Amino acid sequence: MEKTKILQQLENLYLRQPAALSKQVRVEQALRQAVTQKWTTSTRLPGHRAFAETLNISRHTLARAIHTLIKEGLMVTHHGKGTWSSHLASEITSETPEPRLSSRARRVLEAPGAGMVQNGSFVPGIPDITKFPIRKWRQLYANVTVPQNALLLSYSTGGYGPLKRAIRDFLQRWRNINCDTEQIIITDGTHNGIQLCAMALADAGDTVAIESPCYWGAQKVFTSSNLELEMIPWMPGKGHVLPESPKPIQLAYLMGGHHYPLSVPTCIKDKRRLCQALNPAYIIEDDYEFSQEDHINLLFDARSDRHILAGSFSKMIFPGLRLGYLVVPKHLSSPINQLRSELFREGRMLDQAVLAEFMSNGDLDAWCRRIQREYLGRQQVVHDHLETLPNVRYISPPSHAIGICIEFEHPVEDVAIAKSLLREHLVVRPLSTVCAGKDQRSGLVMGVGMLSGETLKDEVNRLCRHLKILLSP
Repeated sequence: MEKTKILQQLENLYLRQPAALSKQVRVEQALRQAVTQKWTTSTRLPGHRAFAETLNISRHTLARAIHTLIKEGLMVTHHGKGTWSSHLASEITSETPEPRLSSRARRVLEAPGAGMVQNGSFVPGIPDITKFPIRKWRQLYANVTVPQNALLLSYSTGGYGPLKRAIRDFLQRWRNINCDTEQIIITDGTHNGIQLCAMALADAGDTVAIESPCYWGAQKVFTSSNLELEMIPWMPGKGHVLPESPKPIQLAYLMGGHHYPLSVPTCIKDKRRLCQALNPAYIIEDDYEFSQEDHINLLFDARSDRHILAGSFSKMIFPGLRLGYLVVPKHLSSPINQLRSELFREGRMLDQAVLAEFMSNGDLDAWCRRIQREYLGRQQVVHDHLETLPNVRYISPPSHAIGICIEFEHPVEDVAIAKSLLREHLVVRPLSTVCAGKDQRSGLVMGVGMLSGETLKDEVNRLCRHLKILLSP
């Protein structure tokens, strides 16, 4: 590939990154997209000087960005030969043997999951990290990192007490849930919480009822635990399509107050009917994302012996925090806490202490109210534009959540559309990949966390231009 073309591609990708991000992050994202989407064959990069001059950045910033991609395996550097895209690695290194993976690992990796691109226009599941009050967060971190708090550098046993109390009070204010602190278990995000439930409450071969469409992460966790999935389609306004001959169900995994990926309010009556029909031993509700008004859709009962609530701060604060919680029946609290300690060795006490301060000071409440108002306005902009598209059956109504879901008329192929959009640096997820085989819905799942203001208007116009071509009869 010609040097001029490489530089032009990278400059175009760099300019499309959100201006609120640092120069290094913008360069990293541009290089990542170039390697994974543009440079489909082994490509030698021009010299650092040419790159830096084209992007109007320092060579030091460029070097740090390239170093990050080398660590990710997307680039390789060889002394005297230059820097190349990672596709060259198989040609200049010894042949890599075929990995011998377990059957569980192969099943997990074969199914659709987390995309390699986690930044970009309309990427789903990513909150607005550019407006988060990081200065306040750093200040709190400095406050708790003092010699008197040396115990925060040790293991955590059952979670940081002040954080558990802060979560208890937050759930009472926002979810109308009254639970005891002993019922709260601190986890490393929702995936870790679901994994704990799977390991503690189900044996290999047991069946988990999971809604279709589903959250891909839960599907992966249950699959890795050697559990059988019974995917049950849920049609908003119509209820669940129950299996003719339901198997004995050990776990039922349902969304909380707001459904992901459909991005509509859930229905407590539908969930109650489903659980009455299946009679699962335990019911897990994933409060993936929510607003203060949708607690009425929660089936969860803190006094029940079989209800569990899973929550995460990744969608409220920032994904890299990786802190979440479970609210479990009292009789399960001690054994699940002990299981967590035995398997994962609890830590992250400094992060837990900062989060506890952030919540106790009222900063989390203020942030949630502010950013949810933002999301509602952004969703309205996107919704109004998507309504003009052909072959669209349904668009989720504007809400305070990050995600938007658009459903297509049959037989539109959403996987091909998502791939075409990715080539234009529009990052969306096809709906069909998280639906049961008998669930023929297709569409796109997208988010509004990474876009705002004029950038949002420009990008949604660009999205609609491409979709009109792809969806035209």
